[in-house]
Amino acid sequence: MTATVFRDAQRVDPVAATVTRGDLAVVDGAIAEARAIDLADAEIIDCAGKFLAPGIVDIGCKVSEPGERHKESFRSAGRAAAAGGVTTIVTRPDTQPAIDTPEVLEFVTRRANEDAPVHVLPIAALTKARAGREMVEIGFLKDAGAVAFSDCDAVVADNKVFSRCLTYAKSLEALVVAHPQDPVLSAGAAATSGKFAALKGLPAVSPVAERMGLDRDLALVEMTGARYHADQLTTARALARLERAKASGLDVTAGISIHHLTLNELDVGDYRTFFKVKPPLRSEEDRIACVEAVASGLIDVISSMHTPQDEESKRLPFEEAASGAVALETVLPAALRLYHAGQLDLPTLFRALSTNPAARLGLKAGRLAPGAPADLILFDPDAPFVLDRFTLRSKSKNTPFDGARLQGRVLGTWVDGRRVFGGEDA
Repeated sequence: MTATVFRDAQRVDPVAATVTRGDLAVVDGAIAEARAIDLADAEIIDCAGKFLAPGIVDIGCKVSEPGERHKESFRSAGRAAAAGGVTTIVTRPDTQPAIDTPEVLEFVTRRANEDAPVHVLPIAALTKARAGREMVEIGFLKDAGAVAFSDCDAVVADNKVFSRCLTYAKSLEALVVAHPQDPVLSAGAAATSGKFAALKGLPAVSPVAERMGLDRDLALVEMTGARYHADQLTTARALARLERAKASGLDVTAGISIHHLTLNELDVGDYRTFFKVKPPLRSEEDRIACVEAVASGLIDVISSMHTPQDEESKRLPFEEAASGAVALETVLPAALRLYHAGQLDLPTLFRALSTNPAARLGLKAGRLAPGAPADLILFDPDAPFVLDRFTLRSKSKNTPFDGARLQGRVLGTWVDGRRVFGGEDA
């Protein structure tokens, strides 16, 4: 038996919605009752009043294996995740080739198990080559370890194809993760329509495109009864429709990226391509509405939407540059901006970062209850620093927070009770 006691920690319990000071015990990789531990045989970790919380479960992280390993590998992503307090990476299938067969999924799983110090769970494509024409073998891929199915930002435009996918997924109780967006309206857009985009001369998309995409998806979910998760809802106009869907009993959840919660369209400034993400950054009114939706529980999940891009694809005119930003190491300090601003308390924040994504995927993680996996992070929410993108452990350095003043450092990360970051790694 191996035992560890975290002494004098501020324990952030998202389920009980409390922050309490005390000890937390771990036995053989699982959280245990502290009174059952023989302290003489246990490793003692003095937390000195710092905060201990469930590790982040990050739905929608891109690791560029296979095909673009120069942008991100499982080794580099795993190290970045551990440093950022992410103990479970849920990877996207928008790789080259797409993860659309059991053979590719097996390769990805093997690489992840060999190289990543954190848990890695793969999402498989919903249609072959993410082309929106032919459904993948959902049953075989689910048996091979896929935790969900998604074509990511390649929206399945054919309603008949998408409804068939939802129907088949329903028969296997598989989760479908979709990107709510009207693909015609949003094609070629680099910004959200409005005065700012017009002044900058950027091709833009109306927020209505997101609501239209969600309306279509939820209508088909209502028809099929499928399990559905919207990867990102970023506009106030979509929230009322989500609320009605949940009230009617549909099995739906929604997420949002940390960038859409903490940045707005004005941050693009003088065409700064590190701020180009998909969907584009929204107005401040939309951002505030989404923060309030996280606080109320309407939006369930906060994700990094980690999307590594190399320098060549970002050093282009804004409308031509690739979309996406790395965020595995910045998701927590960025999220703590909302805590320091008094908009979200720590239990609510970690409910969206850890508990809710774990529950949606049927995982036991995201809790501090006895028997839960000891996937934990120790952090100081008040530690200030200025981010230098070249210190990031990700291979790609395309972060919008380069040079930003942030608060909140991860002091240690544990996966199944085993320390994967901290001490000499910090």
